[in-house]
Amino acid sequence: MRNPIRIDGAELRLVRLPLVTPFTIATGTMYEKVFPLLVLRSQGLEGIAEGVMDPLPDYLDETVAGSMEFLSKVLIPAVVGRSFANPQALQATLTPWRGHRMALAALEMAFWDLWAKSLDLPLRDVLGGQGDAVEVGVSLGIAPLDVTLGRVADHLAQGYRRIKLKVKPGHDLGLLRAVRAEFPLAHLTVDANCCYTLADTALLQRMDDFDLDYIEQPLAWDDIHDHATLQRRLRTPLCLDESIRTPADARKALQSDASRVMNIKVGRSGGYVDSLRIHDLCAAFDVPVWCGGMLESGIGRAHNIHLSTLPNFRKPGDVSSASRYFHRDIIEQALETSGGLMPLPLNGPGIGVTLDRPFLETVTESRQEFVA
Repeated sequence: MRNPIRIDGAELRLVRLPLVTPFTIATGTMYEKVFPLLVLRSQGLEGIAEGVMDPLPDYLDETVAGSMEFLSKVLIPAVVGRSFANPQALQATLTPWRGHRMALAALEMAFWDLWAKSLDLPLRDVLGGQGDAVEVGVSLGIAPLDVTLGRVADHLAQGYRRIKLKVKPGHDLGLLRAVRAEFPLAHLTVDANCCYTLADTALLQRMDDFDLDYIEQPLAWDDIHDHATLQRRLRTPLCLDESIRTPADARKALQSDASRVMNIKVGRSGGYVDSLRIHDLCAAFDVPVWCGGMLESGIGRAHNIHLSTLPNFRKPGDVSSASRYFHRDIIEQALETSGGLMPLPLNGPGIGVTLDRPFLETVTESRQEFVA
């Protein structure tokens, strides 16, 4: 029997990566990606993950500052020097804490990478996935109409298999009308990032006319009930994102028909153990899932690609080319799509990518070391 994995030490960095192009959604504009990067060490192996929380609580209620504090003062000290047989054994250390799903995910995901490396297997294999590539869609931020039309054309020409348009009040029906007129066969979705209410039902019903695959998170980030009410009034399927943070959230959404498609973000959902539970719940309800993105660096992107190999990921995910977001990534491998597919990173076991440490040093704002 293989010995448990002892966490010999850890490294926590705060990383700041400028974006190639500002990314605008209903809640604001991002000019850079700021995130915690966590490395867990065991007998010469490293497990790596990143946090997906934002500097301000404008996606969910977690923040970079709060998560850095929670990781450095509570979560990392709770595991360094201890041994765990597998990721499920780690759960007893994580479950007592309320909320902070993104900070918990960063620690849990780093352990999964470490565990897969200890088994000398790709993360895909220990998760139960299959295949060497996943279907890719693209998420386009809010921009002037002519710019958006150009971006849609460019990405369809590159083979992307789904175009997701960010919308908000005043930037919705006119956008859809123009895009659908110019690209009648495009696989389109929209993402509202919580900016509508049930008072906007009549407007949202007009989106039924544009042959959308789904409408993502139109209502409040913490509301499943109103989404169920809205779904009864629409033909277009709703897809929940921000509202799904736990398997219990997923169960309630599925049982109430609030989400006929579901966005699974491992970094939002507490890690892989709960993401697998959400995946299986959706499969039991015959609800397809896809992998959402949070403008991750190559570390988080690699995690997302491996997750997307699971069988119920039946719709293209937000794992598009890293060069769309960053002039230079913090990993040594290039994660680039081809023909609408993202190849699985398999440069070794685990997540299959390695840190570009010289460049990482230039974009690191702070660094903490933890030893047993």
